[in-house]
Amino acid sequence: MAADGGRTRLVRLFQDGCGKVRLPRDARAVGLEAVLINSSGGLTGGDYMEWLATVGDGARLTLSTQACEKVYRARDGEARQRVGLILGEGARLDWLPQETILFDGGALSRTLEADLAADARLLAVEAVILGRTAMAETVRHGLFRDRWRIRREGRLVFADDLRLDGAIAELTAKAPVLGGGRAFASLLLVDDDAGRLLTPLRAVLGQHGGASFFDGKLFARVAALNGFDLREALLPALEILRDGEPLPRVWRT
Repeated sequence: MAADGGRTRLVRLFQDGCGKVRLPRDARAVGLEAVLINSSGGLTGGDYMEWLATVGDGARLTLSTQACEKVYRARDGEARQRVGLILGEGARLDWLPQETILFDGGALSRTLEADLAADARLLAVEAVILGRTAMAETVRHGLFRDRWRIRREGRLVFADDLRLDGAIAELTAKAPVLGGGRAFASLLLVDDDAGRLLTPLRAVLGQHGGASFFDGKLFARVAALNGFDLREALLPALEILRDGEPLPRVWRT
């Protein structure tokens, strides 16, 4: 993506296999929106998905997904996903995929890497649901790894590693983990001015999570009993972190 006369335009688009990209027109949107689609319907052992986005100087992009990503039981190996984001000077990128649903026996190893220019702004969210409670699903065993590495001008400024492995139901039942909850999310805003949003973010999260700010990074972890409660907490939180801008329509349908 590149800035062009105060607007953002597409410079290059490449898609391959089951990975598709659509650019909906939304008069409410500031900048450009892109919706990512996995036309295979989900991931399982041995699958690999990669999404790469470059936002040029002064350009603005919001990336979301058409639906929740489903991670099915893996007979052999694990599914892998990598997201790579590059932001130029004054660029803004919001990485807002919908929730990932992990099924019993599913295995996913996921990496988010971003390289920001000095004054670029990044908002990122990743949400996970451990089985659909409405369908009486329980994730007893599986694997979920989430690795975040954020760099500004090549210098590492944020790193987070999360791992659930083996008897997930037993692990998440413990109070220091999820206390029996089945849904959680990580939120990160990298922006020198992000500290002003700490108090309102804590207010809307309430008992669902906590947030902290340090050196231009606002980070929050959210936990909920189920996917419905998680989304109820995420929607107002994301609107705050987007300075009141509406979320992509795929989040509302």
